Amino acid sequence: MEHVTIYGKPQCPYCEMAVKLCEDRGFDFEYIDIVEKQLGIADLHEIVGKPVRTVPQIFIGQTHIGGYTDFYDHVIKQGQ
Repeated sequence: MEHVTIYGKPQCPYCEMAVKLCEDRGFDFEYIDIVEKQLGIADLHEIVGKPVRTVPQIFIGQTHIGGYTDFYDHVIKQGQ
């Protein structure tokens, strides 16, 4: 699988599950803490390319996948 990028925040259970899924599957990934990086909702809108309200926001390569459920479904369907 291509490099995975996860935009998340502390104490977000879905962010933690996305990281764990990547670790369990041995994916090359980067977790970006939006609080630490001081990224606001407007910044996420720009990064994702459309309005979003929740985290995590996950990319595989340059392709926006969505949140955790979308990512999980993608991983399972791909058999990764």
